[in-house]
Amino acid sequence: MNLENVLPMDIEKRSFEIITEELGELKLDPDKESIIKRCIHTAADFDYARTMRFSDNVVADTLAIMKNGGFTIVTDTKMAQTGINKAALAKLNGNAVCFMSDTDVAARAKEAGSTRAAACMEKAATLKGPVIIAVGNAPTALVRLDELVKEGKIKPALVIGVPVGFVNVVQSKEIIMSSGVPYIVAVGRKGGSNVAAAICNALMYKLTSEQMNRK
Repeated sequence: MNLENVLPMDIEKRSFEIITEELGELKLDPDKESIIKRCIHTAADFDYARTMRFSDNVVADTLAIMKNGGFTIVTDTKMAQTGINKAALAKLNGNAVCFMSDTDVAARAKEAGSTRAAACMEKAATLKGPVIIAVGNAPTALVRLDELVKEGKIKPALVIGVPVGFVNVVQSKEIIMSSGVPYIVAVGRKGGSNVAAAICNALMYKLTSEQMNRK
């Protein structure tokens, strides 16, 4: 068995070269290519080349919001929050939060008989400035978010809908794609907190790499 001789600093670059090679003649939209490839890289799953869905102009519109700073990314798991690149966030003057362990969220969920993830969306509705919702685990978060949108209580700048699993996962993604909000969604059962973080990072990297190239 022959191992590739790749320096540690070049492993990610080589991984993306392999992804490009294995995609072959499949052409990805240049505007979305880096996001899709980062999902593939994160999960080692080429299904993301065909399951990713983007609302109209969502990438350009999200980058414009991020470029202005002051945005908050709300995740439904600590894992996703941890996976978001803090250096890129700092460069863009952004913030990433997760409310899942907050005592007020736990109390609200208990009182309403809902999941904590759904209650997190209610807390997200109280935030000021542009809010990006990144859901990688709980379909109940997307369902509650759709209700809050319809009630006029929140208007997210972007919803990343990539919960993983079996119960109401597919349905929740379809619901959020019909809610009228900007979205990036992986249809089907696949997703995860790592994929949600990867999409956030891919968006930020597009901006931070542009800034580096201009220097």
